[in-house]
Amino acid sequence: MTMEHAPILVTGGLGFLGRHVVAALRQAGGVPVVLDLAVDDSDEGLIQADLSDGVPDLASVSVEVVYHLAGLAHVVPRDQAQADRFFEVNVRGTENLLQGLEGCAELPEALVLVSTVAVYGVDQGELLTEETPRAATDPYGMSKRQQEDLVLEWGARRGVRIGIVRPPLVAGRGAPGNLGAMVQALRAGRYPGVGRGDAQRSMVLADDVAQALPKVAEIGGVYHLTDGLHPSFHELEDSICGALGRRPPRRIPMAVARMMGWGGDAMQSLSGRSMPFSTRTLEKMTSTLTFSDRKARQAFAWSPGAVVEAAGEIVA
Repeated sequence: MTMEHAPILVTGGLGFLGRHVVAALRQAGGVPVVLDLAVDDSDEGLIQADLSDGVPDLASVSVEVVYHLAGLAHVVPRDQAQADRFFEVNVRGTENLLQGLEGCAELPEALVLVSTVAVYGVDQGELLTEETPRAATDPYGMSKRQQEDLVLEWGARRGVRIGIVRPPLVAGRGAPGNLGAMVQALRAGRYPGVGRGDAQRSMVLADDVAQALPKVAEIGGVYHLTDGLHPSFHELEDSICGALGRRPPRRIPMAVARMMGWGGDAMQSLSGRSMPFSTRTLEKMTSTLTFSDRKARQAFAWSPGAVVEAAGEIVA
């Protein structure tokens, strides 16, 4: 039985990436079992559960593969309680999932964790490999590091094949996080192009990640998934604006951008709220950070599409 048609449990199946994964599985003829905190009356097979709150009852569930996507991301913690929430959801939630799987009649053959390049804790670099030290010290990156360690240890102990994918920025319709904010700002004409915009970032399409998971489940291992092109901010801005039918954003000199960043920092300090533009934002927009996907291309013929060529889908 191929992994596309094996019974598959998808945690976080109602989230942004999860919906792409579930759709791909169904298109391949599978009947995925979705576990999610949210409720969707249209999905009769949904298991509604908060993994961070307790061990799910999976005694009646029979699956050969688990795709673990459920987790907390795209949040900038404003206090310690919000920082702790990353560990409650990403670490304790994974512990509870693994304990729930222990209650199944049979353990799954494979588990694939969707992690993140944030485990490295780096702000710049070119074509970093999977061997890069995982040195994240922020709550999100640290929680994902611990999550990876949990599934790897459990898989080794219980004889379950483990796959881990570390995508960078994931693109697609309704994408959350920085890309979603960028699209909305460009749509509203509130996005400033900074300097030459030549800093590059690795990206990948959500649909391509979804297509890769069954292949990772079959062989296990740790892989970066990128589109291999690593577009510059200028290229991404132009492609999104073209899809929106808008002119590319007006570019502002770096000196002006730095002053705007300092102003954003001051507002954040006074209000305790995240500002749309700060020195941290400026650093991200002017630093190249790319990851090599050579390992995936060699292991399972990873051949993704180009993010900049799919701008129409991203902004739809």
